[in-house]
Amino acid sequence: MTLPTDKARRWAPLLLAAALSACATTNPALEQSQVDFARSDPLAAYVALEDAVRRDPANLELRAWWLRQRELLGADYLAAAEQARLRGQFEEAERLYRDVQRVQPTHPRARAGLDAVLAERRRAGRLAEGELALARGDIDATERLARSVLAEAPAHQRARRLLREADERRVRAAPVQALEGALARPVNLQFRDAPLRVVFEALSRAAGLNFVLDSELRQDALVSLFVRDTSVDEVLRLLVASQQIERKLLNANTVLIYPATPAKQREYQDLVSRSFYLAHADAKQAQAMLKQLVKTRDIFIDEKLNLVVVKDTPEAVRVAERLIATLDVAEPEVVLEVEVLEVSRSKLRDLGLQFPAEVGYGRLENQDGGDLADGFINLERNDGLVPFVSNPAAALRLRHDEGDIRLLANPRIRVKNRNDAKIHIGEKVPVFTTTSTANVGVSASVSYLDVGIRLDAQPSVTLDDEVSIKVDLEVSNIVREVPGPDGSLAYRIGRRSASTTLRLQDGETQVLAGLINDEERRSASRLPGLGELPVLGRLFSAERSDVAKTEIVLLITPRIVRNVVAPAFARDNLAFGTEAVVGAMPLRLAPTAADSLALSGSGGGMAGGGLPPPLPAPVAMEAPAGPSDLALIIGAPGAVAPGELIDMRLELQGSGSHEGGVLEFDYDATRLEPVGFAGPGEGQGTLAIPPGSLPATLSLAFRARAGAEGSAQVVVSSVVFDVDGERVAMPLGGTASVAIGQ
Repeated sequence: MTLPTDKARRWAPLLLAAALSACATTNPALEQSQVDFARSDPLAAYVALEDAVRRDPANLELRAWWLRQRELLGADYLAAAEQARLRGQFEEAERLYRDVQRVQPTHPRARAGLDAVLAERRRAGRLAEGELALARGDIDATERLARSVLAEAPAHQRARRLLREADERRVRAAPVQALEGALARPVNLQFRDAPLRVVFEALSRAAGLNFVLDSELRQDALVSLFVRDTSVDEVLRLLVASQQIERKLLNANTVLIYPATPAKQREYQDLVSRSFYLAHADAKQAQAMLKQLVKTRDIFIDEKLNLVVVKDTPEAVRVAERLIATLDVAEPEVVLEVEVLEVSRSKLRDLGLQFPAEVGYGRLENQDGGDLADGFINLERNDGLVPFVSNPAAALRLRHDEGDIRLLANPRIRVKNRNDAKIHIGEKVPVFTTTSTANVGVSASVSYLDVGIRLDAQPSVTLDDEVSIKVDLEVSNIVREVPGPDGSLAYRIGRRSASTTLRLQDGETQVLAGLINDEERRSASRLPGLGELPVLGRLFSAERSDVAKTEIVLLITPRIVRNVVAPAFARDNLAFGTEAVVGAMPLRLAPTAADSLALSGSGGGMAGGGLPPPLPAPVAMEAPAGPSDLALIIGAPGAVAPGELIDMRLELQGSGSHEGGVLEFDYDATRLEPVGFAGPGEGQGTLAIPPGSLPATLSLAFRARAGAEGSAQVVVSSVVFDVDGERVAMPLGGTASVAIGQ
């Protein structure tokens, strides 16, 4: 059946409107997608939504929903991936980045995130190797791996922590780590009032080192030195500390010795520079700290880059690095969750008859048409005098108002430690002020008054995860308007405030209540006489009651986002050197045997100095009887080349204890040079025997002279022991021959 033409034309607009209305109100694909996102996995719901958009590209509403969900879902997955990457969960981060690419295949941050995950995995592997090296005690390898990571990511927290631990492990290492080469060779030396030059010559022969002496060094300064099985490096450290001299290692076997004077230190001491890019600390604070503690004078800062450049000795720069690490830490942050609740109740009742307050008799208008008060009245003529009352003569007042207001503010604000957080919820009320001047006339100005809730909070985060908050709360409202002169307007402001200081734990909620404003006003207007009657007086009076009650409640909850993370060495004692040399390593020696070390001198670095004090007496050993059945076995190489070092091993056979002794011997001075000892004369030598018991082993060293040839002999003639405080000489014989040839 078809409609007639005129009817079709009449019904067509209505049918088209109905169809458009149905399309506007119903969109099954959109509704199904919303249900999918609410009930199922968001990624699966997004895939279904994308298929629906592809099937129906003309559905613009569905397409807009798809674009919005694509942005929201991509942002959520990207944020979760970033958090997982920062926590070191690389598999989870990679999966989330892949999900971002499924939502937005060309997202640039997803591609960059996957590259960052691969780089983080490589860095994590290197840092794991560095931690294993640190556990093994290989500090050099640990520093190398940590610095390689910091070269790619300067702010990498794990690498910076590993580098600081390695640095502190190096500083706290006691005793001093073993050296390699000539400096680590143990020597036995005995000098009494020997010149400083002779001591360095003996060290040179014993260890094969080259010593370069500064021209201003006092080489004739007297030194008394007795060491046994002590490395050359430790002997040099003792001489540097006690003789007012300094040393500088030029290469593996060459050492420069110079006086420890300011002029010479400026001439020989090496300086380095280091640039520190601060992430959290202020450059001016770092400059003040380094000037005060490290005494560094050459400091440059750039406030725009927050950069500090230091030039000083390597030891002082290392100290500056540790100090800056303790200063350059992130400030604590806290989130303040504030809830302000204002409950206001008001009740107004105004009932009764309002009668006129006055009754008069006179002329309402004067002859000029003005008001009654404009002229005088002639009572003799009684010109237009009439009785009158106010208009209306009586009014019935029927008013009853009730109000219940509940205002809730729930802001959350994040603030740094010891900074002010300001919250203002309310309005700015304009206040007009008019000023009259003779030449200009009347001028008006406007100012604004803050009305509402104002909260000022200053948190202070402690290291034990507590927050001290200084709170200042003020609640103000407009009570009524106050008209001023020349049409100006002012306001009467009601104000309630509270100030306090709280100390709360992380996540603890504190309630501040009791700011109550309770007002009750009652007034009555009665007709005199009649209004005072017990019952009927209600008909001749009007009563007004106004009750208002307001209470303010404040709830504040601090949540610590980040607290101070101090470096691992912050609580340890940092080796700071001495007052004269900042950053110098502590003077520590490897463990030594009893009575194996004695040192005194006259101060060889600078002019002056007296005679050295006598050496301390050896500690007596418990020896009921002296040595007996003495025999000597000498071990020496059969042949050496000219200039080669000759190490001899002397074994004293026998029994018994003694308190020390001296072995006397002769040697061929034309072919042999003494190493590590100085004899009483040419071709004569003595070797100290440490206290103990027999048998004992001694070491004796010579160097074959350059150009020497033939057989060189060493002949042991006698030995002298200290027994029960007496010196006992015993005969002892032994000869060793060494062939010297090309």
